[in-house]
Amino acid sequence: MSTYNRGELLADAVRSILAQRHANTPQFELIIVDNNSTDGTREVIERFAAVDARVRYVFEPQQGSSCGRNAGIRAARASLIAFTDDDVRAQPDWLAAIMRAFDEHPDTDVVGGRVLPIWPVTPPGWLTRDHWMPLALVDYGDTPLGVSANHPICLVTANCSFRRRIFDLVGVFAPEFGLSKDGILGSVEDQELQLRVMRAGRRVFYDPRIVVHAAIQPDRLQRTYHRRWHSGHGHFHALLRSEDMEQTRVGTLLGVPAHLYRQAFHDLIGWARAEVTRNRERAFQHELRLRFFSSFFTTRRREFAKKPLPERLGEVRRLLPIGVRAREPVTETARTRVAGGK
Repeated sequence: MSTYNRGELLADAVRSILAQRHANTPQFELIIVDNNSTDGTREVIERFAAVDARVRYVFEPQQGSSCGRNAGIRAARASLIAFTDDDVRAQPDWLAAIMRAFDEHPDTDVVGGRVLPIWPVTPPGWLTRDHWMPLALVDYGDTPLGVSANHPICLVTANCSFRRRIFDLVGVFAPEFGLSKDGILGSVEDQELQLRVMRAGRRVFYDPRIVVHAAIQPDRLQRTYHRRWHSGHGHFHALLRSEDMEQTRVGTLLGVPAHLYRQAFHDLIGWARAEVTRNRERAFQHELRLRFFSSFFTTRRREFAKKPLPERLGEVRRLLPIGVRAREPVTETARTRVAGGK
């Protein structure tokens, strides 16, 4: 568990892990990484460590969620490493459920489960499950699922566990994709690591029996937070270059796959229609996707501008034949093909 300046939340998260009560709960150590906090975080952790030898304090001066988690990996002594967050409450059978999932799937290296909400107040009407991603909530249903390129769901480290050996094979969390002191939201370090695992031919699995609950902070119920998150998510996805995002039959323009321009155009039209009809919820959904695209475009445009001129011109040339072919006169052969319905 990595934490930064959340001493007031941390105690409940720690208690929930120390209160594992299932008969099959394995022996464990709880490593809490103080990611350079300036509040009373260290004192909170040391109070627990003084009365429970399973609690270990680790200090990581380099701020960032990935840096904190990597410090925990270095300190860990077990063959299985489970991650959670400082605002999460683990179910009493959490660790037992993790062990059961790995025992049932010995060829799987990563297992994640549900992250369900603890609302501070009744959430606003617009905050449906379609808007759970910025809250790091996960619920893919009651059926266990394999994660793959054809089914690229993302598990989050609020409730995700790894065989230690996988870090030796693919490396640890990449800080450039994670939350850091610059405050950009929408990080993708969990997804980036899972992509590396799958590219290495290893298995990732979702087990709905592994459950934690996350305390949702009040500011995350505001539209402003979701706007910031989707803008940051577009930036990080531009860096990520995941296969499903990069696939394009047409090509790229300024480093952006053509299908994203098409989607942005449809979202712009959809947003305008929703505004005219005063459908605020639909307008907000289109707005968030436009914010994602705008940030994605800005990041890729900056990358594109740094490329050598011949490389930039080459991208434009690759797009030109499409336009040229579209303007060519229809030949007699083409008319016959069209008339024949082929």
